[in-house]
Formats: sequence, structure tokens, C-alpha cells
Amino acid sequence: VILQHDNARPHVVKVIKTYLETLKWEVLPHPPYFPDVAPSDYHLFRSMAHDLLADQHFQSYEEVKNWIDSWIASKDDQFFRGIRMLLERWEKVVASDTLNHKSIISFLQ
Repeated sequence: VILQHDNARPHVVKVIKTYLETLKWEVLPHPPYFPDVAPSDYHLFRSMAHDLLADQHFQSYEEVKNWIDSWIASKDDQFFRGIRMLLERWEKVVASDTLNHKSIISFLQ
């Protein structure tokens, strides 16, 4: 599992870092503070938010799970190619000497 989250205090406290290490998950680095670059800006979440109707209400965990399963099954190969590119694009942004709107735009495209 590759996890990407921001540096909000609940995400970076020692107990959470230690727990994630026990899971052997790879945690992508995140710039110290750059609110314009967030996982929710990447196409997975934008696409899901677009497809999820604002008036949609789920009554149970099972309804949520079924909706997500159906939503994922409806996506084509091009969609998943974009997800696979996340790691490479994110590494370029984090490795950049200067985080600016140009580097953010290249990440989000």
C-alpha cells in the first residue's frame, strides 16, 4: 500500500508513524506546508466527487461499498494509468527545489 497524506499533526505524530511502519506501508513525502498540493486534488478524488451526486446519501457501509465497487468497475484503463502515474509525479513535485504553481499544474495534469 502506498499512502499519501498531508503533514497535518494527526497524520505525523509518533504513534501514527510507528503504526504505519508496522503495516509496512510506503508513505509518500509531502512538502512541509503547501495546501495547494493535496491528495484530493489528484484525479481519483476529483473524478469520484464529480460522479458522486451532491444529493447522494448512503444509509449503510454496505451501500457505500457497493457504490465504490460499481464506480471502480466503470472506469477504463486510461483512468487507472493516471493513478499509476501518481507516485512518479508526486516524487517530481517533492524533489523540486521550488514548489510553485507550475510544478503543481504538472502534477495535477
